[in-house]
Amino acid sequence: MKEIKRNSLQAWILAARPKTLTGAVTPVLIGTALAAMDGHFEWLPALICCVFASLMQIAANFINDLFDFLKGTDREDRLGPERACAQGWISLQAMKTGIIVTVTLACLIGCTLLFYAGWELIIVGVLCVLFAFLYTTGPYPLSYNGWGDVLVIIFFGFVPVGGTYYVQALTWTPDVTVASLVCGLLIDTLLVVNNYRDREADARSGKQTIIVRFGEKFGRYFYLALGITASLLCLRFLSEGHFYAGLLPQLYLIPHFFTWKKMVRIYNGKKLNNILGETSRNMLLMGVLLSLGLLLG
Repeated sequence: MKEIKRNSLQAWILAARPKTLTGAVTPVLIGTALAAMDGHFEWLPALICCVFASLMQIAANFINDLFDFLKGTDREDRLGPERACAQGWISLQAMKTGIIVTVTLACLIGCTLLFYAGWELIIVGVLCVLFAFLYTTGPYPLSYNGWGDVLVIIFFGFVPVGGTYYVQALTWTPDVTVASLVCGLLIDTLLVVNNYRDREADARSGKQTIIVRFGEKFGRYFYLALGITASLLCLRFLSEGHFYAGLLPQLYLIPHFFTWKKMVRIYNGKKLNNILGETSRNMLLMGVLLSLGLLLG
C-alpha cells in the first residue's frame, strides 16, 4: 500500500473500515422488510436507523482501533487488515477526537427517532454507546473475555432489527424475534472469521475469545453451525404462511458452505482475510434473500 498521509481523509476512510458496514445495514434492511410486510413501512425512520447504525459501527471501529493499539494487541504479527493507529496513519489525539465526533453525531441523529417512538429509545441508544466502549475498554473488556459473540447477537441482531421495526410499527412480534436471532447469528460469522484468523495471536496477547478457549476445531465448526442455524431458523416463517421468507434464505447455505470449506483449507495466515470478504458478501446475500422473502410474503 502506498504511503498514507497522517490524519488524511484516506486515513480516516481506512480507519472507518467501510467493508464492515454490511453488518450495520443488513439488520436495518431486515427490520424494514418486516415492517413493510406488516404494513407499517416508514422510509424516514428506516433511513435514520441505517445512518445511526452505520455511524455507531464506524465509532466502534475507531474505538477498537485506538484501544487495541493502547493494549498492545495490534502488534507486528497482526494478520488482519492494518489498523490506523498502529500504522501511524492517525494520531492518538486525532482518533480520540474522531471517536467523540462520531459518537456525538450518531446520538444527535438517533435522537430524531424520538419523534417516531417513545423515551425507551434513549435507553437503547445509551446501551449502544456504552457497550461500544465496553467491548474493548475498561477493567473487563468484553471482547477479551469471550463475550464478543453474545454482544454481536444482541447489538447486531435484536437491537437493530427490533429497533428498526419498532420505530415504524410501535410493536414487537414473534417474527421480529426470529428475524433478530437469524441476523445476529448471521453477523456473528464475521466475528468468528476474525477470531479464527487471530486465534494464535490472541492467545499470545491474553485475549480469551471462545475460539482461543475451545480451539481451532471448535471455531471451524462454530462458523459452519452459525450459518446453518440462521438459515434453518428462517423455516419458522413457513408456519406463518411466509413461503418465500422461509425458503429463499436457504440459498445462502450454498455460498456459506463453500466459504467454510475454503476457510478450513486455508487454516491460518493472512489469506483468511479473503474469507472475511466472502463472509461479508454472504451476509449481505442472506439479508437480501430474507428481506425479499418477507416482502414477497
